[in-house]
Amino acid sequence: MSFVHLHLHTEFSLLDGATRIEKAIEKAKELNMSAVAITDHGAMYGVIDFYKAAKKQGIKPILGCEVYVAPRKLTDKEARMDDYQYHLILLAKNQEGYQNLLKLVSKSFMEGFYYKPRIDHEVLKQYHEGLICLSACIGGEVPSYLLKGDYEKAKETALFYQDLFGKENYFIEIQDHGMPEEKRANHDLIRLAEEIGAELVATNDVHYLVKEDAEAHDALLCIQTAKFVSDEDRMRFPTEEFYMKSAEEMEELFSYIPKALENTEKIAEMCNVEIEFGHYHQPDFAIPEEYADEDSYLEDLTKQGLKERYGENPPEEYQKR
Repeated sequence: MSFVHLHLHTEFSLLDGATRIEKAIEKAKELNMSAVAITDHGAMYGVIDFYKAAKKQGIKPILGCEVYVAPRKLTDKEARMDDYQYHLILLAKNQEGYQNLLKLVSKSFMEGFYYKPRIDHEVLKQYHEGLICLSACIGGEVPSYLLKGDYEKAKETALFYQDLFGKENYFIEIQDHGMPEEKRANHDLIRLAEEIGAELVATNDVHYLVKEDAEAHDALLCIQTAKFVSDEDRMRFPTEEFYMKSAEEMEELFSYIPKALENTEKIAEMCNVEIEFGHYHQPDFAIPEEYADEDSYLEDLTKQGLKERYGENPPEEYQKR
């Protein structure tokens, strides 16, 4: 059975991902995988390098991001109410999806940043076209409600995402890194998927390439959290299973639900983004009718900006220009 990794963090998941892009692509090729995704935490810094490296090796690049979703609105930034974020996996199906993903990530930094770059349901409604959505790890919105025992809220949330992205573009994600919380969540996630008619997809939350890298990744987390490896009370991954597993290893974990493995290839086939290099893509700014040309419009905008910053009397050096 073939399998495609759709949940992978590179070194651009800063101080959390210990997977070098070039090495990740080489590993995917070694494992005879036809495609692989990049889903860094809240950012897309590594997408172009990832795209080029994958294309060079004949691997299909799937461009995505594990975004952070604000518990309320992205503009809400109140201590002890908004300092937690849900996870959500978004993958670009096409050019429109890629552009929308760029817009979402930009807004998460420019408007929603509070501890992490965040989006919310409302901004997703604006920029959801061309995207595939996976419900994410146990840090996702739907699994979080399930682990709190609120099945109805989890179902309501899953239906929101399914209605927004479309039934064919929303997948319930299941994972198994040997954590008891995952096993509890998976039981209800499978039930939930059946009830709402959603398809399942199995992923491994890749943070490093091979199992032996778990110790180095643990040290990386210590740097991120300003802790020592010897500290007892600190953030740590509970198992050493967050590596790039083979199709055979994934099949062993999810032999009871093979369709969830098959759907990784189905999603990979749905994602077809091509990035063109060597050409300039200038933004097209609409010029109001009352302006003769771009120069006069730019001059007026500049004068307006000076007034907003300095009032009616800008510094002398600006008045001469």
